[in-house]
Amino acid sequence: MTVAADRAIQVTVCPVASGGDDPGAVRLANDDVHIWTLALDDRAMREPVEDLLSPEERERASRFRFEKHRAQFALTRATLRRLLASYLSLSPGEISFCYSSHGKPGLSESPLEFNVSHTEGMAVFGFTRGRRIGVDVERIRADFRLDEVAGRFFSIAERTALDGLPACERHTAFFRIWTRKEAYIKARGEGLSHPLDQFDVSVDDRAQLAATRRDASEAHRWQLENLSLGPELAAAVAVEVTVPPRAGSDRDQRIA
Repeated sequence: MTVAADRAIQVTVCPVASGGDDPGAVRLANDDVHIWTLALDDRAMREPVEDLLSPEERERASRFRFEKHRAQFALTRATLRRLLASYLSLSPGEISFCYSSHGKPGLSESPLEFNVSHTEGMAVFGFTRGRRIGVDVERIRADFRLDEVAGRFFSIAERTALDGLPACERHTAFFRIWTRKEAYIKARGEGLSHPLDQFDVSVDDRAQLAATRRDASEAHRWQLENLSLGPELAAAVAVEVTVPPRAGSDRDQRIA
C-alpha cells in the first residue's frame, strides 16, 4: 500500500488481490482517493469472470478480435464491478452504470465517482466521493514518435520544457506529461472537446495542473498526483479539490 498525504486530498494505492478475492466492505472518506492496481497477466486472465458481466459487457467483449484483448476487457470490467460492490455493499451484478453525453460512465444514484484506465499488462481504478476523478496509465515506449504527438497535442510550455530535456529523459517525460493531461481530461469527462493544448501540466517529478487558459482559476481546483507503478509505466490521477455546485448531471440513464 502506498499513501500520498502531503496534499489536500489523500491518495492511497493498493493492488487488487489475486484470484478474484472479494476485497470486502471498503470505507472511503470525503477527502480520500483510493487507487487500485490490477496486473493483467496470464494467470489473472484465466480467471472465469463472464458471469459477473452484463449482457452488454459480454457483447462488447466479443467484439475484440484477439482472445487476449477480450480477456483483458472482461477481467477489467469484472474487477470494476467487484470494487464498486465493495464500496456500495451490493453484489457485482447489482451495479448499474449510466453515461455522460461524452461517454464517461458513472453511477446514477450514488456520490461515488470512479474512473478506469488500462495499458498492456496493467489496469488502474480510481475512486472518490463527490469529486470528479480521472486516471491514466501508459507503458513507456522508446519507439514512440513523441515529437509528432507532442506537436499536435501539447501546449507551447510543455513542448518547450520537453525539448529542453536530455534525449535520454525525453520519452519518460513525454509519458509523464501525457498521463497527467489524460487524467485531467478524463476527470472533466469532456473527451477531446476540451483541447489538450489549452492547459499546461508540469513536466518535472511533482505533478501539477500548472495553467488553464479558458479559466485561470480552474488550475487551483484540481490536484494531480503521480502513481508509481514501476519503471516501465507512467500513471497519474486528477481529482477535484474544490467542488463547485452543480445544477444537474449530463449523464443519461442508459444501463450497462
